[in-house]
Amino acid sequence: MRVATWNVNSIRSRAARVVDWMLRDDVDVLAMQEIKCKPEQFPLDQFHAAGYEVELHGFSQWNGVAIASRLPMENVRVGFPHMPGFGVVKPTAAMPASAFALDESGLPLEARAIGATVNGIDLWSLYVPNGRELGDPHYDYKLNWLARLLDSAQETLSATPDLPLALMGDWNIAPLDEDVWDMGAFQGSTHVSEPERAAFRAFETIGMRDVVRDAGVPGYTYWDYKQLRFPRNEGMRIDFILGSPAFARLVTGAHIERNERKGDAPSDHVPVVVDLDVETELDDDRPMIF
Repeated sequence: MRVATWNVNSIRSRAARVVDWMLRDDVDVLAMQEIKCKPEQFPLDQFHAAGYEVELHGFSQWNGVAIASRLPMENVRVGFPHMPGFGVVKPTAAMPASAFALDESGLPLEARAIGATVNGIDLWSLYVPNGRELGDPHYDYKLNWLARLLDSAQETLSATPDLPLALMGDWNIAPLDEDVWDMGAFQGSTHVSEPERAAFRAFETIGMRDVVRDAGVPGYTYWDYKQLRFPRNEGMRIDFILGSPAFARLVTGAHIERNERKGDAPSDHVPVVVDLDVETELDDDRPMIF
């Protein structure tokens, strides 16, 4: 079974490219971030034609997460317990105030987390808040969001320690100095601050592992569009698959699809992929090419 995560940076702009890659790389399940669309705007037909079903959560041109799978998805959940919100409710004609889900403090919940169980494995697509700048309210929101995610994962694993659980997505954190091209360029910036890195390391204390790094896979997962960052390989490693002990035991291989940053209109992120020692049963009539 092959699972992957990819910040697609607008699925409406890249649906054909994403589906084509999924078929070429024989991906069973893809967690997507920054789909940037409402459910009715998602290009479902292209995924369905390729044999994938999609569960998604999105409100507008911001954020948004989805899971595409050619295996049955069960136990689909939007958001995790006690997930914090951010900002203020800004109703529009298309989205009245009654349409907003609110957190326990009355703040609007963003479309940043969706989970599903596939073949007995609990998979989450996560788009961790960016943080913007040190001292910005969004930075505090990011740390709080990560703390609540940690609580949720810990509670889940305490109740079901043998659960294969994967937290996949754009974490907006470079946990090691080697995960950015030049630490000097990030002095005083988010993504590399000690509180963010400590929040990332905290998942290790509950048994979660960066299964791609553990597999010995090097490389960045993100290159900014500006200043020729990709040709200069001035990238960052901020997209991760963190797996529980039961999930990590299933991993047989991993890779980062650097070539997906090339070509016409790429996302600024690339897919991160893991292979699992799990048998799958697929329809023999599924599409072989797209």
